[in-house]
Amino acid sequence: MAMVCLSDFEAHAKKYLPKIAWDYFAAGADDCTTRDENILAYKRIRFRPRMLRDVSVVDIKTKILGSEISFPVGIAPTGFHQLAWPDGEKSTARAARAMDTCYIASTYSTCTLEEISAAAPGGLRWFQLYIHHNRAASQQLVQRAEALGFQGLVLTTDLPYTGKRRDDVRNGFRLPPHMKVKNLERAFEVCKMSPSFHSLRWHAPHETKATGLDPSVTWNDIYWLRSLTRLPIIIKGILTREDAELAVRHGVQGIIVSNHGGRQLDEGPATIDALVEVVEAVRGRVEVYVDGGIRKGSDVLKALALGAKCVFIGRPALWGLAYKGEEGLQDVLRILQDEFRLSMALAGCASVSEIGQHLVQFSKL
Repeated sequence: MAMVCLSDFEAHAKKYLPKIAWDYFAAGADDCTTRDENILAYKRIRFRPRMLRDVSVVDIKTKILGSEISFPVGIAPTGFHQLAWPDGEKSTARAARAMDTCYIASTYSTCTLEEISAAAPGGLRWFQLYIHHNRAASQQLVQRAEALGFQGLVLTTDLPYTGKRRDDVRNGFRLPPHMKVKNLERAFEVCKMSPSFHSLRWHAPHETKATGLDPSVTWNDIYWLRSLTRLPIIIKGILTREDAELAVRHGVQGIIVSNHGGRQLDEGPATIDALVEVVEAVRGRVEVYVDGGIRKGSDVLKALALGAKCVFIGRPALWGLAYKGEEGLQDVLRILQDEFRLSMALAGCASVSEIGQHLVQFSKL
């Protein structure tokens, strides 16, 4: 079957991935309201296309934190890529480099930072960090990433505890024995944390030691991170103007508007809806990105029209890996790239700089 759109890759992944892996990737928190709303919210935004514009040449390139990418779609941090494809994050890194875009590697990768870096030398990569009880281990990860040439540090802020994803609880989700959270192996040897972490099951909030996550992290820890590295700090998980203003005040270089794919607090806002107030709050002082719910090139255009500098895809990247590894992920990115270019042209934009809020309106339905 020809893979024409991202939903084709989703259907393939659902059919061929083991159920426990599919359920893990697909899971949202509780009723999955926010997970589903991330997608539905895009459908309430309508275009106001302009006609008789010269779109014989359409330039879709852009820059994020000064680095040029081929089009404004990057790969969001997601864990456990070996559940989708044997080469895991190495294939993800190679696909991102081939498509000349940014890949954010997760703390919870099934390949080490060194393996990811070696797989795609010269690629644009950022590193996503969770801060653990063992601060020395977190510090070591940051310094490893910087030494390996990662160009940004993405701090995830919305996971003081793991959201309750019901299918994972029912399935007793754990990684297969041959897979490891490789970036944390040394850390957990050092701090002698409970091996139950490696089952990666849902833990109730009073069981924080089982996951290693530190729920005491505050805005003051941004200063601690800044003392460890010269990398720009991008903060992920912001959904309100209040937190956007705090992020700017604490000296970050970027914000990713994100609700963790609807996997944390259910019934929060869709990210495309939250984007508007975050963009208004920062007033151009830092770059703003968004993830969650992007399924078409026209969604990318809507996000940029509402002020995002770039979008990041999570689940669709995993579907691409599940289809054909590096090649499948390139197919996903290429489809989004072609759809974005076409949507721009049909809306009357010849370059990314011409995209603005004048292009969209919110449906009254």
